[in-house]
Amino acid sequence: MDIFIEEQDQTRQRGLRLRHINLELSENLQAHRTQGLSSRELVVRRGQPFKLTLLFKQKQFNPHTDSLFFKALIGDLFIEFPANLSQDTSCPGWGAQVQPRGVHPLSITVHITSCPQAPVGLYSLQLHLLSSYWQQSYTIATFILLYNPWCQSDSVYISSEDQRQEYVKNDFGLLYMGTPHNVISRPWAFGQYERGILEICLDVLQVSPCHGRDPQRDYLSRADPVYLSRVVCAMINCEDDRGVLKGNWSGKFANGVHPSEWTGSADILKRWAGSRFRPVQFGQCWVYAAVMCTVMRALGVPSRVVTNFNSAHDSNGNLVIEEFYTDTGEKLHLSKDSIWNFHVWVECWMSRKDLGSQFSGWQVLDPTPQEKSGGVYCCGPCPVAAIRKRQVDLAFDARFVYAAVNADVLRIVVANGRVLDQSMDTERVGSKIYTKSIGVNKPQDITGAYKHPQGTKQNSTCRQRSMRSLDVSLSIDQVPVAGEGISFSITIANNEGECRVLRENANAQTKEYNCNLMETFWELHNRLQIAPWEVVTVCRHIPHSQFDLTLGADTVVNLAVVIEDERTRERALASEEVNITSPEISIKVADGDNLVQNRDHTVLVAFTNSFTTPLCSVVLTIEGFGLIEGKVHSIVYLLQPGKTMEKTVTITPKEAGTKVLQATLGFKNRPAVIRSFHTVSVSTP
Repeated sequence: MDIFIEEQDQTRQRGLRLRHINLELSENLQAHRTQGLSSRELVVRRGQPFKLTLLFKQKQFNPHTDSLFFKALIGDLFIEFPANLSQDTSCPGWGAQVQPRGVHPLSITVHITSCPQAPVGLYSLQLHLLSSYWQQSYTIATFILLYNPWCQSDSVYISSEDQRQEYVKNDFGLLYMGTPHNVISRPWAFGQYERGILEICLDVLQVSPCHGRDPQRDYLSRADPVYLSRVVCAMINCEDDRGVLKGNWSGKFANGVHPSEWTGSADILKRWAGSRFRPVQFGQCWVYAAVMCTVMRALGVPSRVVTNFNSAHDSNGNLVIEEFYTDTGEKLHLSKDSIWNFHVWVECWMSRKDLGSQFSGWQVLDPTPQEKSGGVYCCGPCPVAAIRKRQVDLAFDARFVYAAVNADVLRIVVANGRVLDQSMDTERVGSKIYTKSIGVNKPQDITGAYKHPQGTKQNSTCRQRSMRSLDVSLSIDQVPVAGEGISFSITIANNEGECRVLRENANAQTKEYNCNLMETFWELHNRLQIAPWEVVTVCRHIPHSQFDLTLGADTVVNLAVVIEDERTRERALASEEVNITSPEISIKVADGDNLVQNRDHTVLVAFTNSFTTPLCSVVLTIEGFGLIEGKVHSIVYLLQPGKTMEKTVTITPKEAGTKVLQATLGFKNRPAVIRSFHTVSVSTP
């Protein structure tokens, strides 16, 4: 980028005067690994030099008589530093080094280095020229300064290049949903390279209440990713401010977008900025987390989206979640505590000088508004290492995060206001914790980073389950698929030396992933006998005809059974939850998955109705950043069972690298939303 200087005063000709500045955009962006982040500004990373070429008028720069001073301003704050000829790069602060000989006799090259602990944000750069009997000042550039995970002196430094590529530069990810029995991967376009997104990420900081209350303090504090991550975390939701997203778990989304319809962060951030910072409707946990991951990656902080399966929300902080069931196995909503089938948050990598080096590394940040932290709805940064060490007294929100992955579950059977049975489950919460693997599209199990394996000494608890005379367990035979029935097994153990007559009360009801209960759609009442010390397994099957019109794909089913001894009235409860697997959308590239930039390629997208009833107004949406301009839609007004709809599209890759094609299906007569994705590799011609 070339900048030509216009001066108002042309009367004096003797001093050194600036004619033109070259920001050396291509070289700087490549060196700082910031290509594509902004179409308007020079984007650099702190603690690393960037290059400027200065061309003077008529007179050469003379290091013996001429001096250069630079002034970097962020808001009303600034720092001044001289340019010198020294080769010493050990200075930890801001500095400028001059190379007197440029490509032109009247030009010089200057390498400017920012402090590795400088605040991030939009800077203005001024140049002051001093020579004998002459001085002149110029505003020569604006630039965006980001965190630098490649710089060892930066507090977000991460040593592995593979991790930097995955957690900073990668603009595509997978979000994990469902249940531990049936983990579903969902593609997400983080979109930090889309036009205007970096500037919007800076707007998130500018619009925050922290900046409004005290701009100077806010600018200074942005040097610390601990502070900045809390600001961003609070700003992703809109509960205390003009944040990005409004949450909605009501099931009614008429005034906005259903959270399941979002496929990337860029559309959300652009809508927020385009509406003069009015919250975008609507988000749920995975949307909050994915948008925060975009903002943090754009600002240079290594970040990843993490899913905690069977995630506890401990509202009273006692590390115990209470669940209530009737004596017929129906689950009740009687507690403020809850267990979500999955909950999605963000991990950001940073050092923790405030807590000690043993707590540096991955930090939990949860932008979903659940409980207040420091008076606002944000959570973290909480060190993952502290959760594993069970050190729950640390800032920020360590106890809440610890409960999310380690709380015990007290299951209570009630009838007519009386407690009939209680049992403690110490293994259900935090049963799996997943994030996307580095470089490949599959999950990485990071449960061991949060907790010791079940059964080890470190994970032992004083609340062990006592031996019962009657034990029962429930297991899923196989993951149910849309259009098929649900099969499960109930195992009953008689731990006494006498025959027993038992009543079996089994129940199936639908629920949402965040624990909102719906109606019972199947129940069974049975009588059976069991011999002394006998273990009996009974198989149960719910035909799809009993729920096919009720359940959409990805719906969660709560299965429960209460076994009652007719003589002693002793009861035992077992339960499990499982989600229904969606049918697949087929995506096939005609000439293979190795594509060539700027060439047309044909893709066939197909879907077969595997349900037992027709599907009405089937809308197929195909999109892919860098592959298709906008979105391609296709509609079939009636798709009979067993019939297939197809759509052929032409894609033209605009950039080299790994790209993702997404396909989404929606239906008028079903709550289901079906998604598939396909990864391709694009090379230059």
